[in-house]
Amino acid sequence: MMARQWINCGINHAAFAYAMTTLGSSMINNIFSFYYVKLFLNKYNISESAFHQSQVVYMVWNAVNDPLFGYLQDNSRVPCCSQRRLSILYGAPLYSLSFLIAWFPWSTYSSGDWLSGLHLTVALCAFDALLTFVLLAQCALFAEISSHHHNRLRLIKYNQLASLIGSSSVLFCGMVSTNMENFKAFQAFTVLIAIISCICMMYTGIYSKSRFDSKVYELVDQECADKGASKTVCSLSMLKSLTWQILTNRDFQLFVVMNFFQVFILAFFNNFTMIFMEHLIPVDALPSLAKSFMYGAGFILPQLLVLSSQSLLQSLGYYKIILFTFVLEGGMAVLMFILGPQRYYFLAFFLTINMVIIQAAFSLFGLPLADIIDTDLQKYKRSSPLSSMVFGTNALFTKPAQSLAPMIVLNIMNQFGYEKLKDVGQESNQRALESLHSVMFYLVCLIPMCVAILQVLAWRPFSIRNSHTVDSKYIDT
Repeated sequence: MMARQWINCGINHAAFAYAMTTLGSSMINNIFSFYYVKLFLNKYNISESAFHQSQVVYMVWNAVNDPLFGYLQDNSRVPCCSQRRLSILYGAPLYSLSFLIAWFPWSTYSSGDWLSGLHLTVALCAFDALLTFVLLAQCALFAEISSHHHNRLRLIKYNQLASLIGSSSVLFCGMVSTNMENFKAFQAFTVLIAIISCICMMYTGIYSKSRFDSKVYELVDQECADKGASKTVCSLSMLKSLTWQILTNRDFQLFVVMNFFQVFILAFFNNFTMIFMEHLIPVDALPSLAKSFMYGAGFILPQLLVLSSQSLLQSLGYYKIILFTFVLEGGMAVLMFILGPQRYYFLAFFLTINMVIIQAAFSLFGLPLADIIDTDLQKYKRSSPLSSMVFGTNALFTKPAQSLAPMIVLNIMNQFGYEKLKDVGQESNQRALESLHSVMFYLVCLIPMCVAILQVLAWRPFSIRNSHTVDSKYIDT
Protein backbone atom coordinates (compact mmCIF):
# COMPACT_ATOMS: atom_id res chain seq x y z
CA MET A 1 0.00 0.00 0.00
CA MET A 2 2.80 2.39 0.95
CA ALA A 3 4.67 1.47 -2.23
CA ARG A 4 1.57 2.16 -4.36
CA GLN A 5 1.11 5.57 -2.73
CA TRP A 6 4.78 6.38 -3.30
CA ILE A 7 4.51 5.42 -6.99
CA ASN A 8 1.35 7.49 -7.42
CA CYS A 9 3.03 10.46 -5.74
CA GLY A 10 5.98 10.11 -8.13
CA ILE A 11 3.69 9.95 -11.16
CA ASN A 12 1.72 12.97 -9.96
CA HIS A 13 4.87 15.05 -9.53
CA ALA A 14 6.14 13.88 -12.93
CA ALA A 15 2.81 14.90 -14.46
CA PHE A 16 2.92 18.28 -12.72
CA ALA A 17 6.49 18.96 -13.89
CA TYR A 18 5.57 17.84 -17.42
CA ALA A 19 2.50 20.12 -17.47
CA MET A 20 4.45 23.24 -16.51
CA THR A 21 5.89 23.43 -20.02
CA THR A 22 2.36 23.23 -21.39
CA LEU A 23 1.37 26.09 -19.08
CA GLY A 24 4.23 28.29 -20.28
CA SER A 25 4.01 27.39 -23.96
CA SER A 26 0.22 27.72 -24.21
CA MET A 27 0.45 31.25 -22.80
CA ILE A 28 2.65 32.42 -25.66
CA ASN A 29 1.58 30.04 -28.47
CA ASN A 30 -2.08 30.98 -28.31
CA ILE A 31 -1.37 34.72 -28.30
CA PHE A 32 1.09 34.35 -31.17
CA SER A 33 -1.18 32.27 -33.42
CA PHE A 34 -4.25 34.37 -32.66
CA TYR A 35 -2.78 37.84 -33.18
CA TYR A 36 0.17 37.71 -35.58
CA VAL A 37 -1.81 37.55 -38.85
CA LYS A 38 -4.05 40.49 -37.94
CA LEU A 39 -1.06 42.46 -36.61
CA PHE A 40 1.00 42.18 -39.80
CA LEU A 41 -1.95 42.64 -42.16
CA ASN A 42 -3.78 45.47 -40.40
CA LYS A 43 -1.17 47.31 -38.32
CA TYR A 44 2.14 46.69 -40.09
CA ASN A 45 0.42 46.86 -43.53
CA ILE A 46 2.42 44.00 -45.02
CA SER A 47 1.78 43.42 -48.73
CA GLU A 48 0.17 40.19 -49.91
CA SER A 49 3.30 39.17 -51.84
CA ALA A 50 5.57 39.76 -48.82
CA PHE A 51 3.12 37.87 -46.60
CA HIS A 52 3.15 34.90 -48.99
CA GLN A 53 6.94 34.95 -49.31
CA SER A 54 7.30 34.92 -45.53
CA GLN A 55 4.84 32.04 -45.26
CA VAL A 56 6.70 30.01 -47.90
CA VAL A 57 10.03 30.45 -46.09
CA TYR A 58 8.29 29.61 -42.81
CA MET A 59 6.62 26.56 -44.36
CA VAL A 60 9.94 25.13 -45.55
CA TRP A 61 11.77 25.89 -42.29
CA ASN A 62 8.80 24.70 -40.23
CA ALA A 63 8.84 21.32 -41.96
CA VAL A 64 12.60 20.77 -42.07
CA ASN A 65 13.56 21.72 -38.52
CA ASP A 66 11.28 19.15 -36.83
CA PRO A 67 12.90 15.93 -38.14
CA LEU A 68 16.37 17.49 -37.78
CA PHE A 69 15.78 18.41 -34.14
CA GLY A 70 14.08 15.05 -33.62
CA TYR A 71 17.12 13.13 -34.88
CA LEU A 72 19.43 15.39 -32.88
CA GLN A 73 17.53 14.83 -29.63
CA ASP A 74 17.27 11.07 -30.09
CA ASN A 75 20.89 10.47 -31.13
CA SER A 76 23.03 13.33 -29.82
CA ARG A 77 25.74 12.76 -27.18
CA VAL A 78 25.43 16.37 -25.97
CA PRO A 79 23.33 16.35 -22.74
CA CYS A 80 21.43 19.55 -23.56
CA CYS A 81 20.08 17.79 -26.65
CA SER A 82 19.85 14.13 -25.63
CA GLN A 83 18.22 14.69 -22.22
CA ARG A 84 14.66 15.93 -22.55
CA ARG A 85 14.62 18.08 -19.43
CA LEU A 86 17.87 19.85 -20.35
CA SER A 87 16.53 20.63 -23.82
CA ILE A 88 13.58 22.34 -22.16
CA LEU A 89 15.68 24.02 -19.48
CA TYR A 90 18.12 25.66 -21.90
CA GLY A 91 15.61 26.24 -24.70
CA ALA A 92 12.92 27.94 -22.57
CA PRO A 93 14.55 31.41 -22.22
CA LEU A 94 15.27 31.64 -25.95
CA TYR A 95 11.78 30.37 -26.76
CA SER A 96 10.16 33.11 -24.64
CA LEU A 97 12.43 35.77 -26.14
CA SER A 98 11.60 34.69 -29.70
CA PHE A 99 7.90 35.17 -28.87
CA LEU A 100 8.52 38.92 -28.41
CA ILE A 101 10.07 39.52 -31.85
CA ALA A 102 6.74 39.96 -33.64
CA TRP A 103 5.22 42.55 -31.30
CA PHE A 104 7.88 45.26 -31.60
CA PRO A 105 8.14 46.88 -35.07
CA TRP A 106 11.63 47.50 -36.44
CA SER A 107 10.59 50.91 -37.83
CA THR A 108 7.46 52.86 -38.70
CA TYR A 109 6.17 50.69 -41.52
CA SER A 110 4.58 52.23 -44.59
CA SER A 111 2.10 50.25 -46.67
CA GLY A 112 3.91 47.39 -48.44
CA ASP A 113 7.25 48.11 -46.71
CA TRP A 114 9.73 45.31 -47.50
CA LEU A 115 11.03 45.48 -43.92
CA SER A 116 7.70 44.30 -42.53
CA GLY A 117 8.04 41.18 -44.73
CA LEU A 118 11.53 40.50 -43.37
CA HIS A 119 10.24 41.12 -39.85
CA LEU A 120 7.50 38.51 -40.32
CA THR A 121 9.95 35.97 -41.76
CA VAL A 122 12.38 36.34 -38.85
CA ALA A 123 9.57 36.31 -36.26
CA LEU A 124 7.98 33.14 -37.66
CA CYS A 125 11.23 31.20 -38.19
CA ALA A 126 12.82 32.13 -34.85
CA PHE A 127 9.66 31.41 -32.88
CA ASP A 128 9.08 28.09 -34.63
CA ALA A 129 12.70 26.93 -34.23
CA LEU A 130 12.64 27.39 -30.45
CA LEU A 131 9.07 26.11 -30.16
CA THR A 132 10.13 22.95 -32.00
CA PHE A 133 13.25 22.39 -29.89
CA VAL A 134 11.39 22.74 -26.59
CA LEU A 135 8.09 21.06 -27.43
CA LEU A 136 9.68 18.11 -29.24
CA ALA A 137 11.46 17.33 -25.98
CA GLN A 138 8.18 17.63 -24.10
CA CYS A 139 6.36 15.41 -26.62
CA ALA A 140 9.09 12.80 -26.16
CA LEU A 141 8.58 13.00 -22.39
CA PHE A 142 4.90 12.13 -22.88
CA ALA A 143 5.84 8.78 -24.42
CA GLU A 144 8.78 8.15 -22.08
CA ILE A 145 7.47 9.04 -18.60
CA SER A 146 5.27 5.92 -18.60
CA SER A 147 3.86 3.35 -21.03
CA HIS A 148 0.69 2.72 -18.98
CA HIS A 149 -2.49 4.05 -20.55
CA HIS A 150 -3.92 5.33 -17.26
CA ASN A 151 -0.66 7.16 -16.49
CA ARG A 152 -0.77 8.79 -19.91
CA LEU A 153 -4.35 9.85 -19.25
CA ARG A 154 -3.11 11.43 -16.02
CA LEU A 155 -0.49 13.32 -18.02
CA ILE A 156 -3.25 14.55 -20.33
CA LYS A 157 -5.34 15.58 -17.33
CA TYR A 158 -2.53 17.68 -15.84
CA ASN A 159 -1.65 18.90 -19.32
CA GLN A 160 -5.18 20.14 -19.97
CA LEU A 161 -5.39 21.85 -16.59
CA ALA A 162 -2.17 23.68 -17.42
CA SER A 163 -3.40 24.49 -20.91
CA LEU A 164 -6.69 25.73 -19.46
CA ILE A 165 -4.84 28.24 -17.29
CA GLY A 166 -2.37 29.17 -20.04
CA SER A 167 -5.07 29.67 -22.67
CA SER A 168 -6.66 32.38 -20.57
CA SER A 169 -3.79 34.59 -21.76
CA VAL A 170 -5.79 35.27 -24.95
CA LEU A 171 -8.81 36.37 -22.92
CA PHE A 172 -6.81 38.67 -20.63
CA CYS A 173 -4.76 40.00 -23.53
CA GLY A 174 -7.94 40.94 -25.36
CA MET A 175 -9.37 42.65 -22.29
CA VAL A 176 -6.17 44.52 -21.38
CA SER A 177 -5.47 45.74 -24.92
CA THR A 178 -9.10 46.04 -26.12
CA ASN A 179 -8.43 43.37 -28.73
CA MET A 180 -5.07 44.96 -29.66
CA GLU A 181 -6.51 48.47 -30.17
CA ASN A 182 -4.32 49.70 -27.27
CA PHE A 183 -1.03 48.50 -28.75
CA LYS A 184 1.22 49.76 -25.92
CA ALA A 185 -0.81 47.79 -23.40
CA PHE A 186 -0.65 44.79 -25.74
CA GLN A 187 3.16 45.00 -25.90
CA ALA A 188 3.50 45.33 -22.12
CA PHE A 189 1.25 42.31 -21.63
CA THR A 190 3.30 40.17 -24.03
CA VAL A 191 6.52 40.98 -22.12
CA LEU A 192 4.88 39.93 -18.84
CA ILE A 193 3.58 36.71 -20.37
CA ALA A 194 7.03 35.91 -21.85
CA ILE A 195 8.65 36.16 -18.40
CA ILE A 196 5.99 33.98 -16.73
CA SER A 197 6.13 31.37 -19.50
CA CYS A 198 9.92 31.12 -19.23
CA ILE A 199 9.75 30.44 -15.48
CA CYS A 200 7.08 27.76 -15.97
CA MET A 201 9.03 25.89 -18.66
CA MET A 202 12.27 26.04 -16.70
CA TYR A 203 10.47 24.26 -13.83
CA THR A 204 10.00 21.31 -16.19
CA GLY A 205 13.66 21.50 -17.14
CA ILE A 206 14.70 21.24 -13.49
CA TYR A 207 12.29 18.60 -12.15
CA SER A 208 11.06 16.35 -14.98
CA LYS A 209 12.73 13.11 -16.06
CA SER A 210 12.41 10.36 -18.65
CA ARG A 211 12.69 6.62 -18.03
CA PHE A 212 15.47 6.61 -20.62
CA ASP A 213 17.60 9.46 -19.28
CA SER A 214 20.08 7.03 -17.76
CA LYS A 215 20.36 4.82 -20.86
CA VAL A 216 23.42 5.22 -23.02
CA TYR A 217 22.68 5.62 -26.72
CA GLU A 218 25.05 3.14 -28.32
CA LEU A 219 23.12 2.25 -31.47
CA VAL A 220 25.03 4.45 -33.89
CA ASP A 221 28.41 3.73 -32.31
CA GLN A 222 27.85 -0.02 -32.52
CA GLU A 223 26.78 0.05 -36.16
CA CYS A 224 29.75 2.23 -37.08
CA ALA A 225 32.09 -0.19 -35.32
CA ASP A 226 30.55 -3.12 -37.19
CA LYS A 227 30.86 -1.40 -40.56
CA GLY A 228 34.16 0.36 -39.89
CA ALA A 229 32.57 3.59 -41.13
CA SER A 230 33.08 7.12 -39.91
CA LYS A 231 30.52 8.48 -37.47
CA THR A 232 29.40 11.17 -39.91
CA VAL A 233 28.72 8.72 -42.76
CA CYS A 234 27.15 6.23 -40.39
CA SER A 235 24.94 8.83 -38.74
CA LEU A 236 23.54 9.82 -42.13
CA SER A 237 22.94 6.16 -42.96
CA MET A 238 21.23 5.63 -39.62
CA LEU A 239 19.07 8.71 -40.11
CA LYS A 240 17.92 7.42 -43.48
CA SER A 241 17.23 3.94 -42.09
CA LEU A 242 15.32 5.09 -39.03
CA THR A 243 13.26 7.61 -41.01
CA TRP A 244 12.32 4.94 -43.56
CA GLN A 245 11.20 2.59 -40.79
CA ILE A 246 8.93 5.32 -39.39
CA LEU A 247 7.55 6.33 -42.80
CA THR A 248 6.61 2.78 -43.79
CA ASN A 249 4.42 2.34 -40.71
CA ARG A 250 0.86 2.23 -42.10
CA ASP A 251 -0.73 3.69 -38.97
CA PHE A 252 1.81 6.52 -38.98
CA GLN A 253 0.90 7.33 -42.59
CA LEU A 254 -2.82 7.46 -41.79
CA PHE A 255 -2.23 9.57 -38.71
CA VAL A 256 -0.08 12.06 -40.64
CA VAL A 257 -2.74 12.57 -43.32
CA MET A 258 -5.44 13.10 -40.71
CA ASN A 259 -3.21 15.36 -38.63
CA PHE A 260 -2.26 17.50 -41.64
CA PHE A 261 -5.89 18.50 -42.09
CA GLN A 262 -6.28 19.04 -38.33
CA VAL A 263 -3.33 21.44 -38.30
CA PHE A 264 -4.78 23.17 -41.37
CA ILE A 265 -8.25 23.71 -39.89
CA LEU A 266 -6.79 24.70 -36.51
CA ALA A 267 -4.59 27.36 -38.17
CA PHE A 268 -7.59 28.50 -40.22
CA PHE A 269 -9.71 29.21 -37.14
CA ASN A 270 -6.85 30.54 -34.98
CA ASN A 271 -5.71 33.01 -37.62
CA PHE A 272 -9.04 34.21 -39.00
CA THR A 273 -11.75 33.87 -36.34
CA MET A 274 -11.18 37.46 -35.15
CA ILE A 275 -11.31 38.76 -38.73
CA PHE A 276 -14.46 36.77 -39.55
CA MET A 277 -16.24 37.95 -36.41
CA GLU A 278 -15.39 41.59 -37.06
CA HIS A 279 -16.73 41.43 -40.62
CA LEU A 280 -19.65 39.00 -40.36
CA ILE A 281 -21.10 39.98 -36.97
CA PRO A 282 -22.11 43.65 -36.53
CA VAL A 283 -21.02 45.52 -33.41
CA ASP A 284 -24.64 46.15 -32.42
CA ALA A 285 -25.29 42.37 -32.53
CA LEU A 286 -22.23 41.45 -30.48
CA PRO A 287 -20.13 44.16 -28.71
CA SER A 288 -16.33 44.08 -28.49
CA LEU A 289 -16.25 42.82 -24.87
CA ALA A 290 -18.52 39.91 -25.73
CA LYS A 291 -16.24 39.04 -28.64
CA SER A 292 -13.24 39.09 -26.28
CA PHE A 293 -14.97 36.50 -24.10
CA MET A 294 -15.77 34.42 -27.19
CA TYR A 295 -12.12 34.50 -28.28
CA GLY A 296 -11.01 33.51 -24.79
CA ALA A 297 -13.60 30.73 -24.64
CA GLY A 298 -12.25 29.31 -27.89
CA PHE A 299 -8.92 28.69 -26.16
CA ILE A 300 -10.14 27.86 -22.63
CA LEU A 301 -13.11 25.53 -23.21
CA PRO A 302 -11.12 22.83 -25.12
CA GLN A 303 -9.23 21.99 -21.94
CA LEU A 304 -12.46 21.75 -19.93
CA LEU A 305 -13.90 19.48 -22.60
CA VAL A 306 -10.89 17.14 -22.50
CA LEU A 307 -10.86 17.12 -18.68
CA SER A 308 -14.53 16.18 -18.60
CA SER A 309 -13.91 13.36 -21.11
CA GLN A 310 -11.41 11.39 -19.01
CA SER A 311 -13.87 8.59 -18.24
CA LEU A 312 -14.86 8.36 -21.93
CA LEU A 313 -11.20 8.16 -22.93
CA GLN A 314 -10.75 5.31 -20.45
CA SER A 315 -13.84 3.39 -21.61
CA LEU A 316 -14.12 4.19 -25.33
CA GLY A 317 -10.51 5.08 -26.20
CA TYR A 318 -9.25 7.99 -28.26
CA TYR A 319 -10.02 6.44 -31.67
CA LYS A 320 -13.82 6.64 -31.40
CA ILE A 321 -13.79 10.06 -29.73
CA ILE A 322 -11.56 11.61 -32.41
CA LEU A 323 -13.72 10.08 -35.15
CA PHE A 324 -16.86 11.51 -33.52
CA THR A 325 -15.39 15.02 -33.46
CA PHE A 326 -14.84 14.90 -37.23
CA VAL A 327 -18.47 13.88 -37.82
CA LEU A 328 -19.68 16.61 -35.45
CA GLU A 329 -17.58 19.31 -37.16
CA GLY A 330 -18.88 18.34 -40.59
CA GLY A 331 -22.49 18.20 -39.39
CA MET A 332 -22.30 21.63 -37.74
CA ALA A 333 -20.79 23.15 -40.90
CA VAL A 334 -23.68 21.78 -42.99
CA LEU A 335 -26.22 23.18 -40.50
CA MET A 336 -24.52 26.60 -40.45
CA PHE A 337 -24.53 26.70 -44.24
CA ILE A 338 -28.26 25.94 -44.31
CA LEU A 339 -29.08 28.58 -41.69
CA GLY A 340 -27.21 31.32 -43.56
CA PRO A 341 -25.03 34.31 -42.54
CA GLN A 342 -27.81 36.40 -40.96
CA ARG A 343 -28.04 34.18 -37.85
CA TYR A 344 -25.40 36.20 -36.02
CA TYR A 345 -25.62 34.53 -32.64
CA PHE A 346 -25.50 31.05 -34.11
CA LEU A 347 -22.58 32.10 -36.32
CA ALA A 348 -20.67 33.37 -33.26
CA PHE A 349 -21.49 30.11 -31.47
CA PHE A 350 -20.43 28.08 -34.51
CA LEU A 351 -17.05 29.84 -34.80
CA THR A 352 -16.36 29.44 -31.07
CA ILE A 353 -17.50 25.83 -30.74
CA ASN A 354 -15.48 24.83 -33.80
CA MET A 355 -12.33 26.26 -32.22
CA VAL A 356 -13.20 24.32 -29.05
CA ILE A 357 -13.84 20.94 -30.70
CA ILE A 358 -10.87 21.14 -33.07
CA GLN A 359 -8.43 22.14 -30.31
CA ALA A 360 -9.85 19.52 -27.91
CA ALA A 361 -9.42 16.73 -30.48
CA PHE A 362 -5.93 17.99 -31.29
CA SER A 363 -5.03 17.75 -27.58
CA LEU A 364 -5.57 13.97 -27.77
CA PHE A 365 -3.18 13.38 -30.68
CA GLY A 366 -0.29 12.60 -28.36
CA LEU A 367 -2.03 9.31 -27.48
CA PRO A 368 -2.00 7.75 -30.98
CA LEU A 369 1.54 9.01 -31.58
CA ALA A 370 2.67 7.48 -28.27
CA ASP A 371 1.07 4.17 -29.31
CA ILE A 372 2.86 4.36 -32.68
CA ILE A 373 6.14 4.92 -30.79
CA ASP A 374 5.42 1.89 -28.56
CA THR A 375 4.64 -0.27 -31.60
CA ASP A 376 7.85 0.85 -33.32
CA LEU A 377 9.84 0.09 -30.15
CA GLN A 378 8.49 -3.46 -30.01
CA LYS A 379 8.67 -4.16 -33.75
CA TYR A 380 12.34 -3.21 -34.11
CA LYS A 381 13.35 -4.27 -30.56
CA ARG A 382 14.99 -0.92 -29.86
CA SER A 383 16.78 -0.24 -26.57
CA SER A 384 15.04 3.15 -26.36
CA PRO A 385 12.13 4.71 -28.29
CA LEU A 386 12.53 7.11 -31.21
CA SER A 387 10.12 9.53 -29.54
CA SER A 388 11.49 12.81 -30.89
CA MET A 389 12.04 11.37 -34.37
CA VAL A 390 8.44 10.14 -34.61
CA PHE A 391 7.05 13.48 -33.45
CA GLY A 392 9.51 15.33 -35.69
CA THR A 393 8.77 13.24 -38.79
CA ASN A 394 5.07 13.77 -38.20
CA ALA A 395 5.70 17.51 -38.04
CA LEU A 396 7.71 17.37 -41.29
CA PHE A 397 4.48 16.62 -43.16
CA THR A 398 1.90 18.41 -41.00
CA LYS A 399 3.57 21.71 -40.11
CA PRO A 400 3.32 23.11 -43.68
CA ALA A 401 -0.44 23.27 -43.13
CA GLN A 402 0.17 26.11 -40.65
CA SER A 403 1.43 28.25 -43.54
CA LEU A 404 -0.87 26.92 -46.26
CA ALA A 405 -4.03 27.84 -44.34
CA PRO A 406 -3.35 31.61 -44.07
CA MET A 407 -1.83 31.75 -47.57
CA ILE A 408 -4.80 30.09 -49.27
CA VAL A 409 -7.48 31.91 -47.27
CA LEU A 410 -5.84 35.33 -47.64
CA ASN A 411 -5.40 34.81 -51.38
CA ILE A 412 -9.09 33.95 -51.77
CA MET A 413 -10.22 36.94 -49.68
CA ASN A 414 -7.94 39.34 -51.55
CA GLN A 415 -9.55 38.21 -54.82
CA PHE A 416 -12.69 39.85 -53.43
CA GLY A 417 -11.02 43.04 -52.16
CA TYR A 418 -10.10 42.19 -48.57
CA GLU A 419 -6.85 44.19 -48.78
CA LYS A 420 -8.87 47.37 -49.45
CA LEU A 421 -11.87 46.51 -47.26
CA LYS A 422 -10.11 45.05 -44.21
CA ASP A 423 -10.76 48.10 -41.98
CA VAL A 424 -14.37 47.56 -40.96
CA GLY A 425 -14.94 51.11 -39.73
CA GLN A 426 -13.94 52.82 -42.99
CA GLU A 427 -16.42 53.94 -45.64
CA SER A 428 -16.34 51.45 -48.47
CA ASN A 429 -18.23 50.17 -51.48
CA GLN A 430 -21.24 48.39 -49.98
CA ARG A 431 -21.64 45.98 -52.86
CA ALA A 432 -17.95 44.96 -52.72
CA LEU A 433 -18.22 44.55 -48.95
CA GLU A 434 -21.26 42.29 -49.27
CA SER A 435 -19.42 40.19 -51.85
CA LEU A 436 -16.43 39.85 -49.50
CA HIS A 437 -18.69 38.89 -46.59
CA SER A 438 -20.38 36.22 -48.71
CA VAL A 439 -17.00 34.71 -49.55
CA MET A 440 -16.01 34.77 -45.87
CA PHE A 441 -19.20 32.94 -44.92
CA TYR A 442 -18.61 30.28 -47.58
CA LEU A 443 -15.06 29.81 -46.26
CA VAL A 444 -16.36 29.48 -42.69
CA CYS A 445 -18.76 26.69 -43.73
CA LEU A 446 -17.16 24.87 -46.66
CA ILE A 447 -13.59 24.52 -45.40
CA PRO A 448 -14.58 22.72 -42.13
CA MET A 449 -17.06 20.59 -44.09
CA CYS A 450 -14.50 19.39 -46.65
CA VAL A 451 -11.74 18.91 -44.07
CA ALA A 452 -14.04 16.80 -41.85
CA ILE A 453 -14.87 14.46 -44.74
CA LEU A 454 -11.19 13.98 -45.62
CA GLN A 455 -10.29 13.34 -41.98
CA VAL A 456 -12.97 10.67 -41.58
CA LEU A 457 -11.67 8.88 -44.68
CA ALA A 458 -8.07 9.02 -43.41
CA TRP A 459 -8.79 8.07 -39.79
CA ARG A 460 -11.20 5.14 -40.21
CA PRO A 461 -8.51 2.58 -41.30
CA PHE A 462 -6.25 3.41 -38.30
CA SER A 463 -5.64 0.05 -36.59
CA ILE A 464 -4.41 0.89 -33.03
CA ARG A 465 -7.83 1.23 -31.44
CA ASN A 466 -7.70 -0.72 -28.17
CA SER A 467 -4.66 0.59 -26.28
CA HIS A 468 -7.04 1.83 -23.54
CA THR A 469 -7.85 -1.82 -22.76
CA VAL A 470 -4.16 -2.86 -22.44
CA ASP A 471 -2.47 -2.01 -19.12
CA SER A 472 1.07 -1.79 -20.45
CA LYS A 473 2.76 -2.59 -23.73
CA TYR A 474 6.23 -2.86 -22.22
CA ILE A 475 7.60 -2.65 -18.73
CA ASP A 476 8.41 0.75 -17.23
CA THR A 477 11.98 0.89 -15.97
